Amino acid sequence: MAANEQGEKRSAEEAAGEEPVLSLLDVLEEDDALEDEACAVLGGSDTEKCSYPEGYVKRQALYACGTCTPRSEEPAGICLACTYKCHEGHQLYELYTKRNFRCDCGNSKFKHLECKLFPEKEKVNAENKYNENFFGLYCTCRRPYPDPEDEISDEMIQCVVCEDWFHGRHLGAAPPEHLEYQEMVCPCCMDRCSFLWAYSSNIGVPAVTKITPAEVDEDVKVEDSPAKTTKVQNGPCIKNEEEEEKDVKREEVSPSTSCEQKPTNCVASSSVKSEVKSEAKKCKLDQHRERPNPGAKVATYWPSNWRSKLCRCDQCMKLYTELEVLFLLDECDTVQAYENKGKSEEAQGSRDPLMTALSSMNRVQQVELITEYNDLKSELTDFLKKFAEEGKVVQTQDIQKFFEDLRSRKRRRLDGMQYYCS
Repeated sequence: MAANEQGEKRSAEEAAGEEPVLSLLDVLEEDDALEDEACAVLGGSDTEKCSYPEGYVKRQALYACGTCTPRSEEPAGICLACTYKCHEGHQLYELYTKRNFRCDCGNSKFKHLECKLFPEKEKVNAENKYNENFFGLYCTCRRPYPDPEDEISDEMIQCVVCEDWFHGRHLGAAPPEHLEYQEMVCPCCMDRCSFLWAYSSNIGVPAVTKITPAEVDEDVKVEDSPAKTTKVQNGPCIKNEEEEEKDVKREEVSPSTSCEQKPTNCVASSSVKSEVKSEAKKCKLDQHRERPNPGAKVATYWPSNWRSKLCRCDQCMKLYTELEVLFLLDECDTVQAYENKGKSEEAQGSRDPLMTALSSMNRVQQVELITEYNDLKSELTDFLKKFAEEGKVVQTQDIQKFFEDLRSRKRRRLDGMQYYCS
């Protein structure tokens, strides 16, 4: 992320004894990155109302309070609004987003705190699911994030199934570096939801793994794109859905049938179409089952549209229900969908702060505020223009000096005014 890169740049300069230097472009890029990140996490959550009345919210930003529910107590999660109104100044763990969760603030897990926003809560939320994240611990290494003792710079990735966060180096297969992926399923969840292995070779994004020459036949060609036919040693050639559809069309017009009459009057042709239709209804999972489970404890990575390609036959629906992963069929369950929703709501609800302030003022105050605003805008533009013309960067002390000079000029202007009493 741009904000992290700029932060690392400044940290390196400070460590070297140099004064941090920022260009105006750096400031704007960092501000945009932080704004996007805030939209991603907070976009679909209300800052004023406790989410408890909404029931088990499909997806929302969640937090855990280390002050009210320390590690020795039961885990509990609280919504965004409760962090502001009920847990100000407490030790909070940011959990990013989680699905199907109901706010716990003030229930029986909080012995000495009552929710200020919605105190009429049931003692427990039986359908909530918890893990070590609620105590500020993540990954298989069960370490905090950021970890002051970890000297390795490594991104954290959230599993779409269990929603725990993992270091990239602890997933068995490193994240793809040059291919985009939308979601990740951790090794433990792949073991529990083993049916996903049947799909991984066709619709998954290849992970970064080391392959020795002995592991691959000379005539085997592994394509980078999962959309193409892939051959693997000791495994059959698996066709993707597009190729299967072409095969079906070939069968419909195949000249091998002994009937030469028009299809409308041809019993044999109808029989072929019936077989093709029956074939199309077959379970997608069965079509991929010949692909063996590698048995390795590795994570898998998936593109943005992979959920739509999962089978929805009665047998598979029963399997999803038993494994409690029906959410995998819901495109709106993704974090990306949540982020897009938050950005859309912010764009619709955003309003110019200046106009908001003006609406609550009388005519005289409005004129004074507009005048002050225009003066500030003009002076700041002239100030920054000098740096642009001279090719210099704007440093911290430059901005501080600008506002000090601005306040000084304003004081002199006010001190020079004469007041008369009538």
